[in-house]
Amino acid sequence: MRAAKDVVPVVVVGAGPAGLTAAITIAQSGIETLLLERRSQPSTAPRATAISTSTMELMRAWGLEERVRERGLDAELQPWLCTTLATAAGGRALDAGFPTREQSALISPTAPACVPQNDLEPVLESHLRSLPTARVERGADVVDIESNAAGVTLTVRDRATGRERRIASHYLIAADGIRSTVRSALDIPVRGRDHLAERLVVLFRAPLWELLGELRYVIYLITGGPGPCTFVPAGLPDRWVLGADWDAARDRIEDLTPERATTLLRLASGDPSLEPGIEHVGIVPYGVHLAERFRDGRVYLVGDAAHRVTPRGATGMNTAVRDGYDLGWKLAWVLRGWAHERLLDTYEGERRPVAKHNAVRSADPNGSERSVAEELRVDLGGRIPHLWLPGAEERLSTLDLLADGLTLFTGPHEDAWEAAVASTAAQVPVTVRSLDTLTARALGVAGRGGLLVRPDGHPAALWAGDADAPGALRTAIGSVVSGDRSQTQPREGERLKRQAA
Repeated sequence: MRAAKDVVPVVVVGAGPAGLTAAITIAQSGIETLLLERRSQPSTAPRATAISTSTMELMRAWGLEERVRERGLDAELQPWLCTTLATAAGGRALDAGFPTREQSALISPTAPACVPQNDLEPVLESHLRSLPTARVERGADVVDIESNAAGVTLTVRDRATGRERRIASHYLIAADGIRSTVRSALDIPVRGRDHLAERLVVLFRAPLWELLGELRYVIYLITGGPGPCTFVPAGLPDRWVLGADWDAARDRIEDLTPERATTLLRLASGDPSLEPGIEHVGIVPYGVHLAERFRDGRVYLVGDAAHRVTPRGATGMNTAVRDGYDLGWKLAWVLRGWAHERLLDTYEGERRPVAKHNAVRSADPNGSERSVAEELRVDLGGRIPHLWLPGAEERLSTLDLLADGLTLFTGPHEDAWEAAVASTAAQVPVTVRSLDTLTARALGVAGRGGLLVRPDGHPAALWAGDADAPGALRTAIGSVVSGDRSQTQPREGERLKRQAA
């Protein structure tokens, strides 16, 4: 039996990091958002454990940084190479592309964190449920999708009762994972390799921190014991995941009894008396793919529905979060009347290169090892520099000044830009932030110039002077809200002319 059709501006399918992030971003803008999740309860599997700089910057912007860190481990975001855990003191750190604490202090108001995905998701879901324009429904299966130029209609079945209902939405965000129901229903092909390798995973609890002491890292690469394998801390106080090579042609999961798993853990840890509490033993296939397109009309793919990566490099969850945020703020702008629908065309153009880079990296057997300089540019994506503001009672970064609309940074001489903002009559709000001379210069704002920045911290336009502030600002705003970024940066010749003027 079907009930009457509900109408919701945005429906998000999937309560993983991508779906939760997209839903929060949109609902915080005052837009009614419905999140549907087929699971009745959150997953307890740790899955990803490394939260990148850009993801933690988003948590800070939402006021969730401390809540997230409370669930995490005090560990450096680097691999530690050692023979066994018992001999870890003789090992060494490797570079995996995440900045150290010292490096983080120079580039960001926050730092990466070691927090299992199953501990991050409840924080995000709780925050989403606290928003008055958000609804979360668990135990809901999407069984049919009808999409056209006017919108999307879903048929949703309650898994507990079998009752079906129809939901109409202006936009649908598919965040329903590697085997996305939405992607399949829309016949969007994926390109890649689904069977690069297989890994044995053992989820267990044991007092391994006693072996490691102060050597706390996000992953331990074991070279001795039973052969190459990894230990990943996966929750407080002592929950762990062991990962090891698996050959399906040679090995059988049925042969890996709890006794054999215990022997494996003892050899790899270097503790012959270890008594682990084994929670799960399984095989995880490694594969990579990219959806042929991230959009089909008013339906958008985010996270694993759009791209699949392996755990190498720890980029999957972070890429998904930034997908959700990028699409979320752009959809919110369109639905609030701040931007033209063409802005949504920039979602795939901006996110696909990141997804492709991370997919290629994760397919490399050595993809876990990368330099910070190489990978930080991918994670931060060209956002403006972090600079602490002088003299503030509460320590504030330039990143803390970003608004939901556009932010215009100026030096101390902001009068012309204030007047320009007042004269634009733009639908999208523009917040002027006047900085001291040295901070402005460090952002590239010289003299009476200005820097226009999107809510994600990406520069939209930079001017050397304010001679034609109203006209320059109107042109730049028009380019941003229409999704045309070709005119947002002044050409070098124009810039030199303005400097000369």
